[in-house]
Amino acid sequence: MEHIVIRDLRKADNPFIAKVIRIALEEFGVARPGTVYTDPTTDNLFLLFSQENSRYFIAEHKGSIVGGCGIFPTIGLEKDTVELVKLYVDASARNQGVGRILMEKSIQSAKELGYRVVYLETMPELGKAITLYERLGFQKLDHPLGDSGHYACDLWMTKHI
Repeated sequence: MEHIVIRDLRKADNPFIAKVIRIALEEFGVARPGTVYTDPTTDNLFLLFSQENSRYFIAEHKGSIVGGCGIFPTIGLEKDTVELVKLYVDASARNQGVGRILMEKSIQSAKELGYRVVYLETMPELGKAITLYERLGFQKLDHPLGDSGHYACDLWMTKHI
């Protein structure tokens, strides 16, 4: 996709990225409790990602937010492990490499912060995302790590970086 800008999350982005996230979950039929759909932090990602050792990136196309992804030191994870979180891309920007760029930027940020393992949680319904995770070297686990609070996510993966 031409003219994509990847940048840090800004406070003014909150309602726009929350909308991208919720619409994507609705499209894939997973807008339910136990996901970021009902997580109150989804409406104030700027505050959430102001925490130390976390980052969130926005993909912008011609002034509109078309996606986001970040890393977060989820409670209960080992000190060398960070969670890849809230990777969502608007339908208008899917299948054009935007998700991959956001993930790579997030993983690079994790390396720079000294993490050695990236963990993520997802759902089987998000098959295209799972394919992307696998292409980038993530491997499935048989149990969750940490305590994200997203109990509806029943597929877990890690990548050593």
